[in-house]
Order: sequence, then structure tokens, then C-alpha cells
Amino acid sequence: MSANNKEPETVSLCDMVDDLVHDESEINEDQNNVDLSLDDSNQPFACNRHSEPHLDMGMYKYFIESQCKNPGFVYAIEVDEYGCMGNCFWADARSRMAYQYFGDVVTFDATYQTNRYKMPFVPFTGVNHHHQSVMFGCALLINETAESYTWLLKTWLNAMPGNPPSTIITDDDKAMAKAIADVLPNATHRLCMWHLLQKVPEQLSHVYNKYPHFQEEFYHCIHDTITIEEFELEWSKIMEKYGLGDNDWLGNLYMRRERWVPAYLRSSFCAGMSTTQRSESMNKFFKDYVRSSTTISDFVYQYELALNARYLKEKEQDVKTKNSVPILKTCYKLEAEAAKVYTRKMFMKFQEELFCSKKYKASKYHEEGVKKIYKVVAHGRESPFYEVSLDIVETKAICTCHMFEFVGIICRHILAVFVKKSLVHFLPSHYILERWTINAKKHIVHDISSDVVQVEPQVSSTMMRNSLMLQFLEVAEVGSQSEKQYKHLGQTLRKVHEELLAMQDVQDVDDLGSPDNTILNSQVLSNLPMTLRDPPHVPSKGRPKALRQKHPKEKQLMKKRKCSICKETGHVRTNCPTHKHSRDVANTSLTPHSESMHQQQSQTEVM
Repeated sequence: MSANNKEPETVSLCDMVDDLVHDESEINEDQNNVDLSLDDSNQPFACNRHSEPHLDMGMYKYFIESQCKNPGFVYAIEVDEYGCMGNCFWADARSRMAYQYFGDVVTFDATYQTNRYKMPFVPFTGVNHHHQSVMFGCALLINETAESYTWLLKTWLNAMPGNPPSTIITDDDKAMAKAIADVLPNATHRLCMWHLLQKVPEQLSHVYNKYPHFQEEFYHCIHDTITIEEFELEWSKIMEKYGLGDNDWLGNLYMRRERWVPAYLRSSFCAGMSTTQRSESMNKFFKDYVRSSTTISDFVYQYELALNARYLKEKEQDVKTKNSVPILKTCYKLEAEAAKVYTRKMFMKFQEELFCSKKYKASKYHEEGVKKIYKVVAHGRESPFYEVSLDIVETKAICTCHMFEFVGIICRHILAVFVKKSLVHFLPSHYILERWTINAKKHIVHDISSDVVQVEPQVSSTMMRNSLMLQFLEVAEVGSQSEKQYKHLGQTLRKVHEELLAMQDVQDVDDLGSPDNTILNSQVLSNLPMTLRDPPHVPSKGRPKALRQKHPKEKQLMKKRKCSICKETGHVRTNCPTHKHSRDVANTSLTPHSESMHQQQSQTEVM
């Protein structure tokens, strides 16, 4: 049975408990799909590619422990016919909760060299209300086929509460495109423009070398055209001017223009992301925690540490937004209102647009009923110009740059019209996107903790330390606001520190690793019939040294090196017998003196 013929299933503790109550005869009912083999201990085990994983698996134990201490943790593993791990997906409660708030736009990209098995690491990434990268789960894939991506997308959607993403951004990969078309047919699939354009110098090298201004004109056509009509006109001019109408590669790129050209995508919300840079930056971030030699079991542990670091940065921004006031640059009331609504990062983006609106001039040149059309252009320039359509009754405006539709922040061109019409006393609510506000995570979402059996959580020391660090950030921020608060906090911390030191010798019966929890886990996870093996180790590329044909000069006898001290062959100065003898004599002559000095020092200390 192929991977994409089976509906993906997110493994929970409930599912595992249900599997354990099945009779052994029921497990062996379908002999066609189960291969009974012998492991090293000559005990039979089932090697069904789609059977559920069990206790003795490299990473599976970690997943079970994670689910015990974090009820919202989910995972799914494929197993091949040999009992080896295949595709694997997991997401913790924080990632699933974040998806409900910020899962409207998702980017994912595969990268190698993250583990010793060369399994591509595929993070699902978005942006939170601070415009920071946020994780929506991740996977390790056995390969990059359409079947693997289809399994991953179905599994991921099954694990993520809420609606599917409205926009998904990937690099130019045919297998990914096929899987997205099958699983997310209603999502806007956007291709990473950077990945596409980096191939242009290679594919059009003959044009690059012959015409120095080609690159400038080509990139102007892509980046600076605002409307679809402008892009099409500029593209046609370039194709004709440089004789590229018959270029197959460029023609194929043009056929997919609706997925990567900005002029076609300005009106679709992408949270400010136009490339897979978020995924790639997450890949680089994770490389600080994992190496190409990292095992699968260690990888998931290091992933959790990396994820904790990301959420700590989010909490730091929460504290900064809550406990500090930004400096205003204008006297407009809508700026002061925006400062109270947006997170600090997003307010800075809004403030930049408002401040830059002073550099633009808006002039009315057309009316359509209650709508007035304005031409907005930078002072002292004729182009480029932007059209802003304003409904003054509802205080709604649309700009041809479509920044609000694309990013969710009102653009400088609309703000220039607002300033001209004195509409700066308040910020219209329909221009405040909740996902960018301080209260972005305040609304009620699906309770993911009800997805699995509630098990007495086992809180690790790392989790407790991280939790306390987050609380300390808030306390320290308040304590540093005045000298009085600073002194009070310092005295209180010293007192609490002394109390904690006095408590160290007291053993709490509910401490970590309690017997009750251990017994519970062993009871739930006992008598499991199969073992998951590591995926096949992929050796490094390259010809083995023994098979490499040597150059004739390499076969010539090399001159023997001489020792630089005694001038003899067969050794070097570091292990020269003559030098060693001289050193031993020197050490012998120094030893009595050293001992006498040591004795004198000891006598002085005693005195």
C-alpha cells in the first residue's frame, strides 16, 4: 500500500492505548500486509509499513515522553517493510496553538545536512505578531517525492486545528507543487522569487555577457512594475529587444508568472513574505543545534531546545511591547492610537509608512460617485505614481501598490491622502489587522489539550527553568523602572534565594520522575510487538580512496624526512631520541629544586 493511499493519522496517547487492548489474533488478521520476521533475539516482530510504532523505537520514546508532559504534542511516523523509520512529523502544543493565530500564511522548504541519514528537514514556518519566525511543526522525510510531500501535508493539516492556510510559499519544486495541488487546492501557491531569479544569470549567461544593461532592465520589469498591464508591457519589450522570444527556459518561467511575479500577487495576503527566506533562516538557526552527524533521536531533542529559544525571543518582545512606550514622530492622533494597538515591531513599520507619507503629494484627478481618485507621487518626481481610490464616507481606500492587502499595514500613499483630507484623528478599525496587534493571541481558539488523554505531566528541569526565566523577564522589567522598585526587588530576590537554598535538602514526594508516573508509563508502554530501526545511513558522496587512480608522480618514492635536530631519518624532532635524552637530563636536574621550593611553600602556608 503506498503512502498516499492511506489517510494520514496523527498518533496520540489515546490511539496507542486502544492498540494495546487488541488481542494478538487481531494484530495478525491481515497476513498480506504484515511480514513476520525475526529480530536479533529470534523473536517475531511485525514490519508493516503503515503499522503504528512502538516502545523500543530511537525517537518514539521521546515522543511518548513529550506527549505525557505536554498533552497537546502530536506526531506521526511511517515505517517501511524492514521496520526502519520512514517519514516522520511532529508538533508540540505551542506550535499548534500558534497556527491558530498565525497560520494564514505558511512557508516550507527542505534542506539536507541536518542529520547523519541525509533526511531532509522540512519546517513549517510563519510569522507571529512581532513579525518573528514561528514554527507550525516540522518533519524529517525519507525522500523528496510527491508521495512523501502528500503524506506530510495531509498529516500536518490533520494535526493543525483551524482552517487550511490561505497562502503557501515554497521553492520551485515539482514534487511539492503536485502535492500542494492535491492537498491544498484552494490555497494560493506562491513560488519563491529568489530561488527562481538566482538561476537567471546561468540560464541567460549569453545575454548577460553581451548586454551590460540587460540585468537592470530585467529586474526593473519584475520588481518595479505595479500593475499586471505594466509588467506584461515591459516583459514584451525585453523579449523583443534581446531576441528572447524563443528561449524555452524563459518561456517556462513566464508561464508560471502568476505564482511569482509581484504584480500578480500584490493583492493576496502574504504577511510580508515573498520568499522561503523564513524557512531558510530557520534552517540556519537549527544548524546551531544540529550537525550532519546528528542522530535522529538527538535531533528531536535539539529541536525542542531550538524551539524554546524561539519562544523566549517572542516573550522578550511581549515584555518590551507591554512595558515601554515608543517615541512618536508626528503629532497625528492616529500614530498615538497605533502605538497602543500594534506590537512594537509592527508599529515601527506603520510609523515608517506614516513618516514617509510626508514625502508624497496627493492630488485629486477623477471622481466615481462617492469615490475620489487621487494621484500620489513623490515630491519633485513625475513617476512612479500610485492611484488611491478613497470612499470618504466609510474612510476606506485602495492603493495600486496593494501594500495593505499584501502585508496588512496601511501604505504611505493612502496615508498621504488621509493627511490631505485631515483624516488623521483616528485609525480606522478596518485597517487594523488583529494578527499584528498586542492582543493577537487573546481571542478564543480550539482547546488542543482535549485532543489526547490527560496524563499527569512530567515537568522537566529545562521546562521549569525556561518558565521561570520568562517570569523573571517581566519582573526585571518592572523592577528597573525606579530605584525604589530596584532595591525592593533586589532584597526580595536575596530573601527568596536563601529560602530556596534551605529547601534543597527537602525531598518532595511529587518531584520529577515520581514512581507513580514511571509506573504509569511502563504499564501503558509494555508488551509492544515491534521495534523501529534507524533509517539507512547515507554515506558521504565521493569515490572511496582505495579506488582512486593515482597520478604516476604519486607512485614515485618520496624522500624520507630527516630530523631537524640529529639529521637522522626515521623520526622527526618531536620524538627525537637525542632531544628526549637532553630533556630528561634537564628535568632530572630541575626536580630537586622544584621539590625544595614546594616544601618551602608548604611550610609558609602552615605558618
